[in-house]
Amino acid sequence: MEILAEHGLLLLIIATTLGFLMAWGIGANDVANAMSTSVGTKSLTVIQALIIAAIFEFLGAYLAGGEVTNTIKQGIVDPSAFTGQEINVTLGMISAMFAAGTWLILASFLGWPVSTTHSIIGAVIGFSLLSVGPDAIHWTSLWSIFGSWIITPVISGIIAYILFVSVLRSIFRHFHPMKHAKRKVPIYIALTVFVITYITIGSGLKHIGAGNITPLQNLAYSGIIAAVSAAVGAIVINRMNFDKEKDKAKDESAKEKDKVKGKSRNNYKQVEKIFSILMIITACAMAFAHGSNDVANSIGPLSAVVAAVKHAQDSSYDTGVLEWWILPLGALGIVIGLSTLGYKVMKTVGVKITHLTPSRGFAAQLATATTVVIASGTGLPISTTQTLVGAIIGIGLAHGIAAINMRVISSIFISWIITLPSGAILSIIFFKVLQAFFC
Repeated sequence: MEILAEHGLLLLIIATTLGFLMAWGIGANDVANAMSTSVGTKSLTVIQALIIAAIFEFLGAYLAGGEVTNTIKQGIVDPSAFTGQEINVTLGMISAMFAAGTWLILASFLGWPVSTTHSIIGAVIGFSLLSVGPDAIHWTSLWSIFGSWIITPVISGIIAYILFVSVLRSIFRHFHPMKHAKRKVPIYIALTVFVITYITIGSGLKHIGAGNITPLQNLAYSGIIAAVSAAVGAIVINRMNFDKEKDKAKDESAKEKDKVKGKSRNNYKQVEKIFSILMIITACAMAFAHGSNDVANSIGPLSAVVAAVKHAQDSSYDTGVLEWWILPLGALGIVIGLSTLGYKVMKTVGVKITHLTPSRGFAAQLATATTVVIASGTGLPISTTQTLVGAIIGIGLAHGIAAINMRVISSIFISWIITLPSGAILSIIFFKVLQAFFC
């Protein structure tokens, strides 16, 4: 406690700097990954993606992020092992921010879409091994995380495959795809809004004291909101002004109909424009899903350090209070990271894995949002990155294995495997440096 009180200001400066570094890394990698399909299909510009990310990442973290935060704080390392070791916790959290931030920025520079969650988990394990030993680590929790590396991409891939095949069969493989799109797309809008609303009410709003809402009430509220969204979507779609002469040329998406002889291909580009609008909704859902599962990682360690230092200086300080400047700092770091290095990860995920159109991107985003937000409600710290990559692979498989760039997939898988140990090693190194300096 004496060290925290004596060097409190210096520790806060270091922690704030590294907290910003970590937020920058999250923006450059995970948030860029979450926005990659929207930008890659040209449904959103980078500026529009920045605005959507800033708003919905915050809402996701605030409304539905509590379960995952608790898993990271209590599910990986036994908190009781750090009793009376406030200085080790503080130096450890600083080390974790350094490790995760450094690895995320390095991976972003190389264009690797890696996991923020697994980076910070590896970093926490690293300093915990030095400070309290291996017995304090819940190794069984790690097995569930390792399992999620396979399970969640497979689940999201299956959901994406089913969604995209349903789009093909219900819209693209009809003689008049535009007519069917105007009828079917509002249904997909309703599905998207229903999934996000149901999970938000059921697993998110309880963290802000919204009271107990029964599953039946949740179904009713979500159904009403989804129905209204579908009605609004139908009105917007029917009022869209399409230039038929301009769009008569065969679009890339017409390849979906190559196996169906004699069918009209003239309206494919118009249909994809409708899905571009739908992708704006799914981009919001994607940002919300990512925020619910990952954004707390950028502010959690920093808020822990601030609370520890201020409590050491004033024992009456409420350690449960989140300082007003932490969230804006995290938001600023995320936006700067997305706007500076985010394009590299966007290119890898949105362009290099397989060819994406707005209809394909919609299926991938909705599948990912569904998988991630459900996992967030159960408290499993899965990776948004791995979930989205799994969904995009599922989309590619709908066109055959040849549609997937296996060389890119191989490099992505390797980056996933080395993320957790990289975070641990960097955390151990920096923790030893801080201990030598402050202890």
